[in-house]
Amino acid sequence: MTIKVWNYLSEYENEKDEIHAAIEKVLKSGVLILGENVKKFEEEFAKYCGVKYGVGVNSGTDAIFLGLKALDIGSGDEVITVSNTAVPTVSAIVSTGGVPRFVDIDPETYLMDTSLLKKAITKKTKCILPVHLYGQCVNMDDVKQAADAYGLKVLEDCAQSHGAAFNGKKAGSMSDISSFSFYPTKILGGYGDGGMVLTNDEALYKKLLRLRFYGMEKAYYSVEHGYNSRLDELHAAILMSKFKHLEKYIERRDFLAQQYDQLLSDTNLILPKTSPGNSHAYYLYVCRHLKRDQIIAELKKRDILVNISYPWPIHTMTGYGFIGYKTGDLPHTEKAANEIFSLPMYPSLTEKEQKTVADSLHDILSQID
Repeated sequence: MTIKVWNYLSEYENEKDEIHAAIEKVLKSGVLILGENVKKFEEEFAKYCGVKYGVGVNSGTDAIFLGLKALDIGSGDEVITVSNTAVPTVSAIVSTGGVPRFVDIDPETYLMDTSLLKKAITKKTKCILPVHLYGQCVNMDDVKQAADAYGLKVLEDCAQSHGAAFNGKKAGSMSDISSFSFYPTKILGGYGDGGMVLTNDEALYKKLLRLRFYGMEKAYYSVEHGYNSRLDELHAAILMSKFKHLEKYIERRDFLAQQYDQLLSDTNLILPKTSPGNSHAYYLYVCRHLKRDQIIAELKKRDILVNISYPWPIHTMTGYGFIGYKTGDLPHTEKAANEIFSLPMYPSLTEKEQKTVADSLHDILSQID
């Protein structure tokens, strides 16, 4: 049987009665858009993260985009972020008219190297966008210090960090605005696209409500230019059902990560490192090896499928060549992209499957090293 890097089917089997009941309740309610399910999920998820307000939108990408729009990021405004991220982070910046400015990553955690922030700030900089990658948080003390010193806004990209924390503060609670994705693979994932924007600022909250609904405060009248980006009732109900299990999901991911640590401790793989102050949620378990591609090919022969997050840094892609970076500009990011890979990691992964992965890695490494 193939062991996939991510698989939701066993989890679905365990929870399908709850999920089907939630779906049926919505279908019988007569309300499919912006009803009580969306409102309840917004309130509960925001509370969980330690934030006052939540605004459900149709994707994690839109969560970043609308968050930036709410912060008045527009044409020519520079937003500092990383190139080791999913395309949506940068796509959202560009879609506002903003200009991404990249800093390199810490080679051990693959997170934004916050020591480089102040050097990257220019007169055009308006926002810092740290990406809480793989399940742990960027050093937000450093981010806040830089932002406060230069009068900048901060938007946390929390697509991969539901439930993670830095110095006891949940991801999404340490900035002006934060964005979350509920894409199916996420720690809290639905069965389609979905996202949320969080903020403690009431004025930003009200603006976000308008932006997701054509700029309207009441039907048929736009107060400002807006968009169509609403988390629908069905997805909100599914996510609310799964939200009850979020801490259980995170506990299981942590257990699996510790198991991997033990099973692979005697190999020459570079295993994940938790950054100081972090409570890791292990969205991904990211390893590193100079012969990464050979290892992946050998695992595939054994029906073990792994992933690379991410094989191409954004600044090296032709689609974003216009930003003005070239290969060699971000050496740690580029080196990591050639060596990192993610092992299977999801709550329903069995210990037998995990041991099969580890045993296979031992065998492969003994042959190629």
